[in-house]
Formats: sequence, C-alpha cells, structure tokens
Amino acid sequence: MTPEIQRLNGSPVIIGAGLAGLMTALHLAPEPVLLLSAAPLGTQSSSGWAQGGLAASLGTDDSPKLHLADTLAAGDGLCDPDIAKRVTRAAPAAIEALIRYGAVFDRVPDGALRLGLEAAHQRRRIVHAAGDGTGRELMRALVEAARRTPSITILEGVTAQSLLLADGKVAGVLARDGAGRLVVFETNRVVIATGGVGGLFPHSSNPLISCGQGLALAARAEALLADMEFVQFHPTVLDGPARPMPLISEAVRGEGATLIDESGERFMAGAPGAELAPRDVVARRVWAHLQAGHRVFLDARSALGPSFPRRFPTIAAACQAAGIDPATQAIPVRPAAHYHMGGIAVDGEGRSTVAGLWACGEAACTGLHGANRLASNSLTEAVVCAAWVAQSLGGAPARLGRSAKELAMAPMPPADAAPVRAILGEALGVLRDRAGLEAGVRRLLPLATGSTAAADPAMVGLMMAVAALRREESVGAHYRTDFPEAPATRRRSTLSLGEALNEARNLVARPVERQSERSLEPSFTSG
Repeated sequence: MTPEIQRLNGSPVIIGAGLAGLMTALHLAPEPVLLLSAAPLGTQSSSGWAQGGLAASLGTDDSPKLHLADTLAAGDGLCDPDIAKRVTRAAPAAIEALIRYGAVFDRVPDGALRLGLEAAHQRRRIVHAAGDGTGRELMRALVEAARRTPSITILEGVTAQSLLLADGKVAGVLARDGAGRLVVFETNRVVIATGGVGGLFPHSSNPLISCGQGLALAARAEALLADMEFVQFHPTVLDGPARPMPLISEAVRGEGATLIDESGERFMAGAPGAELAPRDVVARRVWAHLQAGHRVFLDARSALGPSFPRRFPTIAAACQAAGIDPATQAIPVRPAAHYHMGGIAVDGEGRSTVAGLWACGEAACTGLHGANRLASNSLTEAVVCAAWVAQSLGGAPARLGRSAKELAMAPMPPADAAPVRAILGEALGVLRDRAGLEAGVRRLLPLATGSTAAADPAMVGLMMAVAALRREESVGAHYRTDFPEAPATRRRSTLSLGEALNEARNLVARPVERQSERSLEPSFTSG
C-alpha cells in the first residue's frame, strides 16, 4: 500500500493527545501543530482516568523545598535532583496555567484550593477536581481549549506506525488512519506523548491501549530509553474481573482508610508510615500477604463511612458496579501496574537522543521520578514539561529535508499486547528474580523480532526485562528477591534496542540453567 504524503511546511507533529500532548499543543499556539490521537479525543488516555491530583506546594506550611525533599526520598536516590528542583518550583504556576485553560479544582468554603494528603508527602499539597475525577476534569478543559484553538489540527483515530529518519534525523511520521490507509506526515519536529506501558500487564489500572507505543517508535528510531526496569505497582486496585482494574486512589488512604485482611488484622500497622508508606513498600506488603493465602481489603468504613460516595464518586461507582458498598463494606484490593518511571531518555528540554524527536509525559524519562514516583507528581510533570518541550520546539528551526518519498517505510500491523501480558505478569511483577526474568526474555525475543501485531509490545517488554536483569540490586519499585540488598551507589540506566536484542540473543543461545532457589521471605524495606 502506497502511503499518501502530507507536507506540513515545517509544522511539528505531536503523537498522543493526553495531558502532555494537549498541553504541548496549547503552549505552541499560535504556531500550527498537528495532533494525532489514536482514540477519540479525551478517551482511552491514562490522564483522563487519573483519580489522584497534582502535587504542588500551595499550602502556607509548604514550600518547593519540602516538595523536592519528598520527591527525592520517594525516588530512592535515583531522581535527577536538578530536574526535580525545576519541576517542584514550577508546580504552583502549572496549577495556575490549568485554571486559565478552564480546569475547575476543588475548593474549601473560603475559596482556597482544597489540598489533599497522599503517601510519602509531608504536607497536604494534592490539588483535586470533583473529588476523584481530576483527570476527567483536566481532559475536559484541555480538549475544549484545544478544539477552540485555530492553530491546532486534530486527527482522531490515527495511529503512528513508525518514525522516518534521514541522515539520523527525524524526517516524518508514517501513520495509519481509522480506515487502514497509510499516510506520511513530513516534518522534522516530532513529540511523543503516548503515555505508559500499563496495558502490557495482565493486572493494570491503565487503559489497555497504553502498551508502550511511543517507546517502540523511539526505540526503532535508535533513541536511547532510560530506567526501563522501574514499574510502579499501585497497591490498591479493585480486585475483581474488570479489565482494566478500577483504581482505588491513594487519597482514600490519605483520608484514613486502612488495609486489613479477612480476619480484620491491620497488617500495615507496624510498618514505618503504615498505609501511607511509599507505594513500593505498600505494594510489596500487600503482595506478600496475598501470596501467603490471605485476602486484602481497604477499609474506609470508619474513616469515611456515608461520606464516601460524596468524597470519591468515581470509586464509589466502580465499587457499586462490583456489588460493593464502600460505606458499609471493606473493598477487596490487590497491586496492579500503574505507572512507568522509565521511558524515552530526554534532557531538561524534553529532547531525545535522536535529532528532531522530543518526548513528554509518561512516555518520557526526565529523571524526576527516579526509582519510585511520588504520588501525584506525574500529572504535575506532564504539565510542567509540556511547557519546556514547547519552548524547545519553538526554538528549533523547521527545515525541510529529504522527501519522505525517498525513505524506506515498513508499516507494522496494529499493535496487540494480548500475547505479551501473561509473560510480563510473570517476569516483571512486584517481586522479580533472575530465573523469572530470563524466562521472560526467552519468550519475548521471538515475538519482538517477528512481524506479528505483538512485535512492538514484545519489544518494549523485552527492553524492560533486559534492564531488570542488568540491575542486580533492589531499589525503589524494582525488587529482586535474589538481590534484596539496596545498592551503596545509585545509578540510572540507559538502553538501546540494539543492546537489548544482543543481550537477549546471547541469553537465548545459552543452555537453560536450573532455576535458583528463590527467597521465600524477602525484606520489604524501600531500600
């Protein structure tokens, strides 16, 4: 099939229309920009599903310095301190920018913003909208703002297939529209804002469509990826048959809900921070309790009781759909993949290692989150970094290089993560070890190097597994039962697709070793 060629006269292309993509497009106005959305605008985006809010030091007892300290502590020594300082300083202004675009946040009777508390925060600094409907409100406001901005051209139902390169630089985007037709958008400026990898896991709070498409685009264009091994598992999603799994926001624990088992024992009570310990600690504790044969519940009956539906209407509706009344019943929960700290390696302006390619939002790895994201820092990062990316894009010359007609184009079939989910669930779960990771690599490699619809999801999963094998230590959200000790010196990681494939092929060429004995009682400290 010969693709249609569309010349954009130097206009940038943004792939992904969640919070990061929309904010980048809005910040670029009045410069013309093309925004590609695989789904109808405002749907199937992790941003729109966000129940938690945005972290910003807005309270009279708070400061960017305190917010920075909490971010660095949660990141377990692997945050980029300069990026973290910039983001936490810019966070209050980001809230104001969202208000200017029409976002309506929750306020107390005197009109001040209502500030919530979440795990590992020293202060109340979480800004919410409609209780647990923050993401939905942000997307409503920004979609409306984008639709009324003349400089933004929105194409819905269009999926990016590959990046086209000329002399190692971005020259265009090969995409497929909803009717299956191929089209090439000629441009030397592309932003990837496609979200994370939660859809690669069998238990996830993310849209199933979030299966690392942007990471695959960047990796196949030879961009470096960073910190791929770090996946945050949210400790409390509704344990039931629904897929994706409804999230039970950390804000519920922030309002006093506790974790109990079937006997009513509050098994987190003795841990530092208890239910509001860092997410990796809580997730491991919950997972261990489940593996020991217990059931786990989030009990909000005393803390919230009849006020639960008013305070958390989205969660209440999900519980009611599952036949649970959270005002009078404890909510069955379990950990699930929730956020990817890794992604496309970018600098402080959002530029990748490939000329002409930027990234922001969950698809990017800025270094803000380190080994474990602090609650509600992700939406804040998306808003703050979108402004940096737009500024950098605006300063980049829009040069027209070689025509895309001259470039080799090999379209991939629409991505299908279904064959990958069980593999990642076994190899890259809350607890990991060498035997499980190597088994995952052996199963992922033939899928990643094939030409089926599973190739791109498998390739992203393979890079995550290789990165996890390389990190023979436990830090943040990456916990190796065979290497439970925290490292003396923290280091970030980078990985190219070529490196990952070479390491995977070398591993597969070796005979399968007998599985080493796994630790049955790992430590559950945060490192």
